[in-house]
Amino acid sequence: MVFQDEGQRSPPDRLIGCLTYQSRAARAPSEDELDSLVSRARRRNNQHGVTGMLLYEDGRYLQTLEGPPTGLDTIWSSIRRDERHQEIEVLSQHLVSARLFSDWDLLLYRKAEQAPTTLLERLRRKHPLSQHVPTVAKLALNADEPKLNDLFAQLAEKGWTGDDMARDLLEPTARAMGDAWLADECSEFDLTLGLGMLQMAGHAVRYSKGPDELRGNQYTILLASAPGEPHMFGPSLLADQFTDAGWAVEMAFPSSDEALTNQLHEQQPDALDIALSDALPRDSKVAQLRATVRQSRWSMPEQPLVVSVGGRLFAEAAATAEHVGADHARRSLAGTRLSLRELVENARRGREETDG
Repeated sequence: MVFQDEGQRSPPDRLIGCLTYQSRAARAPSEDELDSLVSRARRRNNQHGVTGMLLYEDGRYLQTLEGPPTGLDTIWSSIRRDERHQEIEVLSQHLVSARLFSDWDLLLYRKAEQAPTTLLERLRRKHPLSQHVPTVAKLALNADEPKLNDLFAQLAEKGWTGDDMARDLLEPTARAMGDAWLADECSEFDLTLGLGMLQMAGHAVRYSKGPDELRGNQYTILLASAPGEPHMFGPSLLADQFTDAGWAVEMAFPSSDEALTNQLHEQQPDALDIALSDALPRDSKVAQLRATVRQSRWSMPEQPLVVSVGGRLFAEAAATAEHVGADHARRSLAGTRLSLRELVENARRGREETDG
């Protein structure tokens, strides 16, 4: 492939090739197949120093790849032979002096096919609890705490579990309120107040312990919002879950990576969860979050640290743990403590085997 040099020429050993193409999927991939495709491509790209972005929507792919021309040629040869897509069309190919996607090994964006026109329509089709999302959002934005508490108490009496309500009511409501703010249907003040109301209502939800948790194993976790993140909805509800399960829980709302690493160095927890907003998309925060995860690990060189990340960016599967160097990315608050317990136990066993 021949790349055209755009702008001022750079030394040959510093030239970056940039390739953008579109294609049509031979068969619409499932979410798991798409995640697997990206995971394998990410490992391959890393071997050749290539970064980029992949968009999947309505059966079509659009991908931009950047890297050394020789490495890019190798990957492009593989892409052209891949039978999972067809009608491959190169949109642009040129040389640049710097990468646009320097912090993304391969960031995936996708939109569901045949999606209903609104978020609330999608929610109603997903789960019976979704019918309550508009009501809960309205009550939260109006700061009607008594009616919120009554509603959640009624749902608990009907047998809905804490995980059910977190996954299928609390989190979807937070995203619905975020969409209302993005559409200028409420103010930032309304959104912040509404998330606070939702957070307080969520405190009334309790989570049952699994058999292993009843044995009294003690783990420690630091629940933190990403530095500078204004909303604490996710960490607050996670604190209830982990406390109910017998973990020692500390909270952090750091203003900087340095503040977070100082707290980690002092407390030495088994696990760290870093949360972006559960209400708002945060695509632009990927590179910053990756740096936060990296510095968090550096703050505890003598002890393995299990790092989890969460927020709408991960809940909607636009990004994974691998994007930011974490061990776990939660798509929901529900079940997070069980996943992290397993990761912590594995880390402890690994350390014991190394020490032994």
